[in-house]
Amino acid sequence: MSIIKEDDLIDSVADALQFISYYHPIDFVKGVHDAYEREESQAAKDAMAQILINSRMCAEGKRPICQDTGIVTVFVKVGMNVQWESTKSVTDMINEGVRRAYLHPDNVLRASILDDPAGARKNTKDNTPAVIHMEIVPGDTVEVHVAAKGGGSENKSKLAMLNPSDSIVEWVKKTVPTMGAGWCPPGMLGIGIGGTAEKAMVMAKESLMEPIDIHELKERGPQNKVEELRLEIFDAVNNLGIGAQGLGGLTTVLDVKIMDYPTHAASLPVAMIPNCAATRHAHFVLDGTGAADLTPPSLDDWPDITWEVGESVRRVNLDEITPEEVQKWQPGETVLLNGKMLTGRDAAHKKMIEMMANGEELPVDLKGRFIYYVGPVDPIKDEAVGPAGPTTSTRMDKFTHTMLEKTGLLGMIGKAERGPVAIEAIKEFGAVYLMAVGGAAYLVSKAIKKADVVAFPELGMEAIYEFDVVDMPVTVAVDSKGTSVHLTGPAEWKARIEAQTIEIK
Repeated sequence: MSIIKEDDLIDSVADALQFISYYHPIDFVKGVHDAYEREESQAAKDAMAQILINSRMCAEGKRPICQDTGIVTVFVKVGMNVQWESTKSVTDMINEGVRRAYLHPDNVLRASILDDPAGARKNTKDNTPAVIHMEIVPGDTVEVHVAAKGGGSENKSKLAMLNPSDSIVEWVKKTVPTMGAGWCPPGMLGIGIGGTAEKAMVMAKESLMEPIDIHELKERGPQNKVEELRLEIFDAVNNLGIGAQGLGGLTTVLDVKIMDYPTHAASLPVAMIPNCAATRHAHFVLDGTGAADLTPPSLDDWPDITWEVGESVRRVNLDEITPEEVQKWQPGETVLLNGKMLTGRDAAHKKMIEMMANGEELPVDLKGRFIYYVGPVDPIKDEAVGPAGPTTSTRMDKFTHTMLEKTGLLGMIGKAERGPVAIEAIKEFGAVYLMAVGGAAYLVSKAIKKADVVAFPELGMEAIYEFDVVDMPVTVAVDSKGTSVHLTGPAEWKARIEAQTIEIK
């Protein structure tokens, strides 16, 4: 029998969440670097370079890899011979660990969890509660997997109740393009097959706790149907040409993980959950001898990557920008932003739309301005702002036409693609949409020299800030004529990959 002390679980969970906030799993770093080395698309290669540079910077500075420090998911296997030295429940101990991690003064993590999700949606302020999956198993240890999952990738989760005769590979091939790039590829796909609907979803999430090993599997060859499926889906998804950040390229997924479970004869539940470029998870075991000891990786484990903009880069002053100048920007072009921009996410957009509908004056003048879709981490020490990477832009699509028409907004900056409604509005009003790399939040924050809350302070991280930036790198993702690189890039690379495949055959 093992006696597990309350503080050992609490401290271990807290330490693990801090650990994964700034240390990528080294298998993930290696997987991205291998993809970077193989990549032929310059846009995708540049995006992966920024992800790798950001990863190393976070490891060195012990600051979050992504501004979205995630919803915490914990898988706990408690041995039947374990005895707890605590009056708290296991759930309460885990949540206390989450609370301590997210409020750590040396590395504040963004609190993103909202209570009353269908109503007031009020922030709990400490990122609790976690989503906990607990199982009682034989033994005298407590095994814990801790993950922090960003909303951008979690929102792309899919579930299908297929017919038993349906092809799982074909469903994945059809479904992945509908996910867009808001899940920040390259990442992993977790797939759960069988059981019931909820069992398939839990398996898909749990499979993402495993290390990247697809290339080892390729070398030794599959030994069962699940391994065959992993390889088939891996190739099928990468052949779609979606590429890093959805810009088109050879690598969309770094690995495919599958867990399965017996199911009803009439059923074939299949769940798919992506892990993004901010893949974060840790594993530890408690045996009664104290809290978990997580060994930091060596900085030598990160590749020596540099990223430099080309000579043709366009450097712009946001304080002097004109609609005429924006008309000259080309799809896929790299732009370095300088000057003052505003920020705003879902809650701020909703409030502004409501104010305009009620004839109220907005708290900020958006005419001729650029707005950045971001909810930054709070700063520490001498930082102007904490990690401040982009959030998924499609969530703002339904607001875009009104914002452009009523406010004179000139440009938007965010993550991944825009949908048809937003693209049409951008084209109609001669605006522009710029893309920053998801998964490079700390790197982006270094371009922000000053940050002031200028409206809606009650919204916390969703308040409107004014950022003063120097050489913030972005890509023209939708130009003023409505051309989207998230449509043209993948289409081009899918055709290239198909042509190469035919040539090889």
